[in-house]
Amino acid sequence: MRYRSIILLGGLLAQESTAQNVNVGRLLRFACSQLVIERTDPLVNPGLVPSPHTHQIVGGNSFNASMDPAELDPSTASTCTTCSYSEDFSNYWTASLYFRSPENGSYRMVPQRPNFMGQDDEWHPQNGGGITVYYMTPFGGPRGSNNGRVTAFPPGFRMIAGNPDIRQRNQTYPGICHRCNGNGAGFTPCDASDTAELPTKICPGGIRGSVTFPSCWDGKNLDSPDHMSHVAYSPSNTVLAGASCPESHPIRIPQLMYEMLWDTREFNDPKYFEGGKQPFVYSFGDPTGYGQHGDYLFGWKGDALQRGMDAVLGQDCVNDRCHALKFQSAKDGVACTKATQVEGEVVGRGGEWLDALPNGVPVQ
Repeated sequence: MRYRSIILLGGLLAQESTAQNVNVGRLLRFACSQLVIERTDPLVNPGLVPSPHTHQIVGGNSFNASMDPAELDPSTASTCTTCSYSEDFSNYWTASLYFRSPENGSYRMVPQRPNFMGQDDEWHPQNGGGITVYYMTPFGGPRGSNNGRVTAFPPGFRMIAGNPDIRQRNQTYPGICHRCNGNGAGFTPCDASDTAELPTKICPGGIRGSVTFPSCWDGKNLDSPDHMSHVAYSPSNTVLAGASCPESHPIRIPQLMYEMLWDTREFNDPKYFEGGKQPFVYSFGDPTGYGQHGDYLFGWKGDALQRGMDAVLGQDCVNDRCHALKFQSAKDGVACTKATQVEGEVVGRGGEWLDALPNGVPVQ
């Protein structure tokens, strides 16, 4: 079964907006196959090789352990991108997910399923996983010609969503959620069908993980010491961007969301879920899911992202087909890879069983 996502939400909300006189958020949605899986993190641990835990990275192939904005512009340094929009050399990364065997305590990286991108989707059968990326305009608010307009990120911009140290429900970070696919739920992210924690039941279609970023910027800083303070979530009843921003962060930016489809089906043994337990753990040692997080580093070429975000307001873009942007074939995107910067380390990408999480990260 193919699992579509919140692109369907736009159509449903569009029907409702006629009566409610609200602006419906429109979006870019596209696939990015894996560039590399390794222990590097140029935002949290710049220059450190290897970094403490494993990430899957997608996007431009200029990705390195430092990504110093004073020395490198991904849009000019990259020679290819794993994303379907060929003008996007940004980098997007999240933690990898592992199965921990209750029998012997060994670990195996959970494979991923490609997301369904819509009609005439050539990426779906060729893309072995990676991240589905969303750039969204605000949902809701009075209609108006510029109501949904957002300001594209400037060169050098970067940010993080989520906190890997969180392990309790009462500390959960906005926008981190998990969906048990195959249980008849809808597609809206982080709604009542989702949980902040990893599901504690068998998921017939695997687990959908979502990381949703803030949609408001202070308009001054390209980054901040914690990689979070220069951005903020809009005042809203949901994690999706509302029409307004707080005074401290007045600039509306595209709301980024990452979607990962973890193919957990081979681990759907009922004994692994007895007593409210579940057998999965993130690469940074989190068995709860509360600490999942995502990192973003802007790298679109020229004004391509602004062109794309302006085009979605005119409904000229559907899924990964936008007349204002250049599109590349799945063959070219999947062919864009990068050798690991951590020589000789086995992180489990090939399905190997590991005695411990990479770097011996403890589960806690």
